[in-house]
Amino acid sequence: MTELREGADPSVPTTEPHTKIVADEIARELVELGVRTVFGLLGSGNFLVTEALRQRGVRIVGGRHEGPALAMADGYARSTGTVGVCTVSTGPGLTNTVTALGEAAKSRTPLLVLAGDVPGRAVRNNFRVDQHGIAEAVGAVAERIHSPGTAVADTRRAYRRALLERRPVVLNLPTDVQESDVAPVAPLPALPPAISAPAPDEQAVASTMAMLAAAERPLILCGRGAALSGAGPAVEALADRVGALLATTACAHGLYADHRYDLGISGGFSTPLAAELIPQADVVLVLGASLTYWTTRHGTLIGERSRVIQVDLEPSVIGAGAPVELGILADVRATAEAIAETLEAGNVQREGWRTPEIAARIAERGRWAQEPFTDAGDDDHIDPRTLTIEVDRHLPAQRAVAIDSGHFLGFPSTYLEVPDAAAFVFPNAFQSVGLGLGAGIGAAVADPSRPTVVAVGDGGALMALGELETIAQLGLPILVLVYNDSSAGAETHHFGPLGYPLDIVTFPDVDFAAVARGLGIPAMTVRSPDDLDELEKWSSALDGPFLVDAKVHPDVRAHWIEEAFRGDAH
Repeated sequence: MTELREGADPSVPTTEPHTKIVADEIARELVELGVRTVFGLLGSGNFLVTEALRQRGVRIVGGRHEGPALAMADGYARSTGTVGVCTVSTGPGLTNTVTALGEAAKSRTPLLVLAGDVPGRAVRNNFRVDQHGIAEAVGAVAERIHSPGTAVADTRRAYRRALLERRPVVLNLPTDVQESDVAPVAPLPALPPAISAPAPDEQAVASTMAMLAAAERPLILCGRGAALSGAGPAVEALADRVGALLATTACAHGLYADHRYDLGISGGFSTPLAAELIPQADVVLVLGASLTYWTTRHGTLIGERSRVIQVDLEPSVIGAGAPVELGILADVRATAEAIAETLEAGNVQREGWRTPEIAARIAERGRWAQEPFTDAGDDDHIDPRTLTIEVDRHLPAQRAVAIDSGHFLGFPSTYLEVPDAAAFVFPNAFQSVGLGLGAGIGAAVADPSRPTVVAVGDGGALMALGELETIAQLGLPILVLVYNDSSAGAETHHFGPLGYPLDIVTFPDVDFAAVARGLGIPAMTVRSPDDLDELEKWSSALDGPFLVDAKVHPDVRAHWIEEAFRGDAH
């Protein structure tokens, strides 16, 4: 079931505002829908609606730039499973969000963007741009408050679309309508408490059961859709019945973190063992994953004789990434539950691929930290693999991890463990550098009880540098881990070996520790594992933010970099 309202605490105190204008009615409806936290920046175009939200008890988390602010709402939504809300002003307030908006659209993050807009009559207003067209150009939905009389219905419709379609919705708020007196409206019908997820066809369930029951090497590959649908327990029960190994896409990392038959991430981040075993599967049940070239390593992880069953809510996804023998258009959890129940009713219980030998191999080599490597550290630089392994060792098991884009991103993705899928925030569908810091702040606001590691490169840190001050103001236990190789690492490691000059993608070293201290964040510089002692102290106290400026060795080339530049991947 998909709830139509956020799981907000109804005990949050609210204050009736003094104003009785349309902006207040919009705020009232959003609070009624369950909105309790909003990220963004204030301007003249969104001041009234944001102030109305604040007067009603909504927490406003302000950023220093609209792009990271929208990324905060994105990270919050991914961590909580609710609709993230961001408020921005007119014109440049919205255009500053475009890259983060594109990421949210490609990741199908449910977001509501409250965007101030110019009055319809203000043809020559300097703030005027085609906000409707801008939103749709990057894959978001464009909605609008059309009039004082439709404001509540327009707000409800936009929120509902964000939630049910799992897409970012830009709700344009003309300033003249916001300022208008409240107009009488006809009573709106109450929202239904929930909607039913589409169940799978009985014949499809029977066919899937037969294929899995006959499989000798079954594999279940779960994507973000499986995590979002809450399919974890049902999939685990299903896998136990047929003796299947488990794997996830990068976006669902952590879904089976403690399972002894979990192979981890399928794709460019696969361990050598996972890359060896996954293509050997004779039946692959794909749940809520789109089988992109990332997940399949351009098709090499799907064996030539593998029979693929793909379950998804999106018709366009099924069969798009790899040939499938059976496609099922249905909710992932409902499908997994139906198959598991059918197997149980048929008394099917198979060893499948879960042999003592496979269990031993996964225990010995199932994680990247178990793979040997030659440490490339020297007096001035730390090996990024060593750094990440040591950071992982210093942190409590209950943590969240948010990762920016760049050459470094595979190190925290493969060496930092997470306790569950909601704790892994991976805003990399658009492959844009600079969104990780904002997404990590959103994850930390969503659950301040556990530390959040925000892994960024030096380029991404500089793009969102102002948000370090936001982190300082929030005072949450956020560890900013800067992989500082003083370069655009992906371009350096790809084009350097081809003989191209690299002077335009290498830069002077930045002292991020000094910058952080200047903004009120304790920080340290790391050049060797011995420099991480202060991190142990921070990890024990978790009494605020901390920044690690890690001078990582620029010559350590990630093994997945060529995968990233293959074919149409760039």
